[in-house]
Amino acid sequence: MSLAIDSAKNIAKVLTEALPYIQKFTGRTVVVKYGGNAMVDEALKQSFARDVVLMKLVGINPIVLHGGGPQIGKVLEQLNIESKFVDGLRVTDSQTMDVVEMVLGGLVNKEIVNLLNRNQGKAVGVTGKDGNLIRARKLEIRRRDTKLTDEIIDIGHVGQVVAINTDVLNMMIDSDFIPVIAPIGTDDEGASYNINADSVAGELAAVLNAEKLILLTNVAGIQDREANVLTGLDIEQVERLIADKTVQGGMLPKVECALEAVKRGVNSAHIIDGRVEHAVLLEIFTDEGVGTLITDHSVNKNNK
Repeated sequence: MSLAIDSAKNIAKVLTEALPYIQKFTGRTVVVKYGGNAMVDEALKQSFARDVVLMKLVGINPIVLHGGGPQIGKVLEQLNIESKFVDGLRVTDSQTMDVVEMVLGGLVNKEIVNLLNRNQGKAVGVTGKDGNLIRARKLEIRRRDTKLTDEIIDIGHVGQVVAINTDVLNMMIDSDFIPVIAPIGTDDEGASYNINADSVAGELAAVLNAEKLILLTNVAGIQDREANVLTGLDIEQVERLIADKTVQGGMLPKVECALEAVKRGVNSAHIIDGRVEHAVLLEIFTDEGVGTLITDHSVNKNNK
């Protein structure tokens, strides 16, 4: 009997701790970039889906933006198309772009929609091409050569966001649906572009004046040189971590994306460990969380 009572008390404690966060965030938008282990491990996939559906049920408006690099790479390998990268970006010729659209807009997007719907959600999948949701332009990579002139490297159909049509998303949110977005955009001539998912998520959060931007990763969060997870960081603290190269490598683009979103008015950005079950709910609805919280001012975790 005592075990049952202890279990009930723990549940009550969790609900009590979550209540003020639910009250605070009801009616607000949370943009979640979904990828990494959380996207391939079956138990993590199910916990992610339940997290998102629960957010919607308590009155929060989640928007899911997903990647799919490993899935794209797998299909390209099956088709004997070589994958090449420049500065971490996939070189995307016309043939590769066809595969990107098939995998991101079809296989991956619809799997996530199905996952949410099987967990009693109402999800709708779109790409940035639907309703002109994401307007893009070709991304130019410039490198300085020995003559101090800029060399422009052509990496094909890789783009950057120019504008986002928020009417499409607001229509879905107002109809009680959960938007699931693949990061593909088009330019004024109708050409398609593969866009970095973190960048799209940050842009979405900024233009929607989101309460939160959440980036799921395969690490515990921003760490110091002793591998301690840092949280409750403000803009200046994050910029110092970048300047002294505490943050570098693959984490750098994610941190810069989160930083830019906060600078543009998103209340908080979270870089969280997608290897932890129910990471999204733990980060939003508990005092401790499971990752790094970034705001435009120094805060405690329980004031997020």
